[in-house]
Amino acid sequence: MSSRNSKTNKAAARERLRAQREKEVKRAKVRRQIIVGVGVVVVLAAAGGIAVAVNNATKPSKPSKWTAAAKDPLVKPANTSGTNGTVITLGDASNKNTVEEWEDMRCPYCAAYEQESGAAVLQGVTDGKYKIVLHMGTFLDTNLGGTGSKQALSALGAALNVSPSAFEQFHTLLYSKAVHPDETKDTFSDPAKLISIAQKVPALKGNTKFSDAVTKGTFDKWALDTSSVFEKYLDNKSINGTPTVHVNGKNVDVNGVPVATVTSGIQADLT
Repeated sequence: MSSRNSKTNKAAARERLRAQREKEVKRAKVRRQIIVGVGVVVVLAAAGGIAVAVNNATKPSKPSKWTAAAKDPLVKPANTSGTNGTVITLGDASNKNTVEEWEDMRCPYCAAYEQESGAAVLQGVTDGKYKIVLHMGTFLDTNLGGTGSKQALSALGAALNVSPSAFEQFHTLLYSKAVHPDETKDTFSDPAKLISIAQKVPALKGNTKFSDAVTKGTFDKWALDTSSVFEKYLDNKSINGTPTVHVNGKNVDVNGVPVATVTSGIQADLT
């Protein structure tokens, strides 16, 4: 190789190195610009997210259905009595003998009591031996979360508005083995589910007045008021839980006992 060619080749190599360095510098500059741009976008997005979060936090939250229902005008179902219509009486209200029952619609022990002894106890009403005064609570919604007790009670109010018989049948059906859910499952919180179940009750089947009342929450306020009365019995220690049954003020053991024991206990306290 000649000296001239060697010098020429070296110069060309230096030029190639210079050009390569310039390309690398340009690439590095572009990368820095991209990184800075992405960083700005991330910061702006984060700031925007914080702004949205703060904005949402400052917006007044929409009240729940039941919070709103507490402020609604009271609509009392037909066939009720007492203050705000919170007294549910089955049978002749003038009967001197009174069987009082305290229940929560999500209560599994109430379901067991109704499945074992409910029909026999209702038969006593039919036979004129006593009247039943039913106190319905919703404390399991508070204890377990959900709204099934309140929603079921509101639906029962819609059934009672149709007739006491419709109420009795719907009440019995909701506590039946085929329908009653585990207490941790909030099945009764769905109005459509309750309406579907009610189709097995002749007076409620296809009854648009009933279904509209359940869907629109016509008796939601009444359910809350009825539950508030129930809570007073817990507060003053008149009862300790559900189910509780009193006959003319005396407690009758109904938890986990056979129907014969329940009916004989009721009979013993009649006057």
